[in-house]
Amino acid sequence: MTTRTIRRILQAALATALIGAGALVAAPAQAAPKCPSPSDAARPNYMCAQVGDLVDVRIGDVHPTQPSLGYDEVYYKLGRYTLGKDAVNKKFDDWCEANGQGQAATVAPYARLDDPASFTCTIPVGQETEASIEPMKTVVIGPGGKLYLSDGHHTLTSFYELADGGPNLHVRLRVLGNLSGLGQPQFWAAMQANGWTWLKDAHGEPISPKQLPSSVGLANFQDDTYRSLLYFARDIGYSADSVPFQEFYWGDWVRTSGAVDLTGWDRDDLASYLAAVKTLSLVQTSLAPSTVISGGFTAAQLDVLPAWNNGAAAAKGEFGKLSKPYTDAKPGKLAYALAFKALHGITSGTLAGTR
Repeated sequence: MTTRTIRRILQAALATALIGAGALVAAPAQAAPKCPSPSDAARPNYMCAQVGDLVDVRIGDVHPTQPSLGYDEVYYKLGRYTLGKDAVNKKFDDWCEANGQGQAATVAPYARLDDPASFTCTIPVGQETEASIEPMKTVVIGPGGKLYLSDGHHTLTSFYELADGGPNLHVRLRVLGNLSGLGQPQFWAAMQANGWTWLKDAHGEPISPKQLPSSVGLANFQDDTYRSLLYFARDIGYSADSVPFQEFYWGDWVRTSGAVDLTGWDRDDLASYLAAVKTLSLVQTSLAPSTVISGGFTAAQLDVLPAWNNGAAAAKGEFGKLSKPYTDAKPGKLAYALAFKALHGITSGTLAGTR
C-alpha cells in the first residue's frame, strides 16, 4: 500500500491527521453536517457532500487555503494557453483532467472553456476511473457549506484569468473532507491538523486564516518566488505530489537554510532561470534522505530524487525539456512563462541573494 493510499484512508476517515513530523494525532471531532432543507433546493447541496464525491463548483465560489502562488507557474499556464504550439490547446486537456475526464477528445474550432458543448473529453461524466479521478483538485466543505480549495490554486487561478474562463467557469472538485458541522475555530484547527492549509505568507511569516484570500484570481495572491522555482524543478530535484503544499516546504528550506545561493538570479532571463533551477536541484539531490527540510518533513518524505535530473544528462530528461526555448517546436515551461511575461510587459527582476 502506497503512502498516498494510506493518507487517503486516513483523510477519508477523518479519525487521524497527518502532521509535519509524519506522526499521527487524533483529529478534532466532526459535528454532523446540516443538510439544506427542501426549500433550499436551488442552492448547491455541498453540506451533504461525502468524502470522495465529485462536486460541480463555480470557481469564483471557492476559498483559497494558501496566501500566495508562484506567479511564474501561472504565467507558464497562461503562456501555454494563449501562445501555445500544441495541435489542441492545452487548456482543454487541463480542464478535462481537472474535471476527472482524462484529456480533450474533440475540440471545435470555436471551442471555449465556458461552452462545454464546444469540446468533449475522453472519459464521459459518469464513467470516471480511479486513474482519472486521482489528478482532480480537492476541496474541503467548511462551515455553512463554504468551499475551501485544498489543492489546485494555480490551475483554477489560470482558468480564472482566461478570456473564456473567469469566476463563473465551472469545474468539478473531489471532496477531501466535510467539516461543515464545525465552528470556525474548530474548522481551522482541523484544517491545520490535517495539513490542508498553508498559513505562511510569501516571505515565510505566519498568518491567520482571516488573512487568506477570499477567492482565486492572480490579484488575490502574493507572489512566492521560491514556489515558482520549485515548480520548475519538479522531476529534476524532487518528484511532486507526495505531500500537500510540498513546494512550500521546500521553499521554506530555500528561504531559511542558506544552502542554495541564488544571488544574481534574473527571473526574466531563460539562461539565468535555468541556472537557478539547476543550482537548486543539484543541492536538493545532494541532501541525505534524513535531512529535515521544513515542518518536520525530511528530504525523503518530500520525495527528493536520488540523482539530479533523475540520472539523465542535462540535455535529456526533464531539465532538457525545460531548457527548450520558445523558438523550438515544443518550448519548455520556462520559455512559455517568459514569453507571456514579455508580451504583457511583466518584469520580475533580479534576486539580490539568499544568504
